[in-house]
Amino acid sequence: MAHLLIHRGLAKKKFSENTISAFKYCFKKNYGIETDIHCTKDNKIVCFHDFNLNGKFKVNKFIKKTNYQELLKISKINNKPIPQLKDLIKLSKKKRFLMLEIKPFFSKENLKVLLAEIKGLKNYCLTSFNEKNIINLYKIKKNLNLGLLIPSTFTFKKVLQKSKKKHVKFLVLEKKFLYEKKLNKLKKKLYFYTIKDKIIFNKFKNKNLIFENL
Repeated sequence: MAHLLIHRGLAKKKFSENTISAFKYCFKKNYGIETDIHCTKDNKIVCFHDFNLNGKFKVNKFIKKTNYQELLKISKINNKPIPQLKDLIKLSKKKRFLMLEIKPFFSKENLKVLLAEIKGLKNYCLTSFNEKNIINLYKIKKNLNLGLLIPSTFTFKKVLQKSKKKHVKFLVLEKKFLYEKKLNKLKKKLYFYTIKDKIIFNKFKNKNLIFENL
């Protein structure tokens, strides 16, 4: 059975990304969630896309240099409170599938905080564009469900090389690779991001897709 995950909880355009209200709706519709995670200055794991609050809240503060309560205060003023990962896990009731993308480079301390947060969670995976995050997680615990995010700039040859790494349990490929005829050479589970077109979604919905606003 294919995994269908909603990108940042954006099931519909009316929702704000990476918010509890968006996540609730996705779970209600029986979909899993793909979300982005950062670690705050006081070691709280939060669901947020950008490295800085400037783009979303017009406040020049970096997530990693700011305590969670300050982030929450700023985001609440804008009616888009930034949730912690533990809030999302509680909401999922540990049943709905969660794909957690580590956005920045996580220190070993950050990674240990993350692993403590997901302890006991079964329906999940951890991904990152930064392969060092995946390598360091693998060194800590080899049976983690770890995936490498692959940008559209990669050649198929490079993707094939990455697929053979022991720390890479699965690949998350940019949607252009849906049309790659040599996919059967990749001996790993595959996901594809981000599908924003109903025609493409319906054509490939037998695969593991990350989609939004359909």
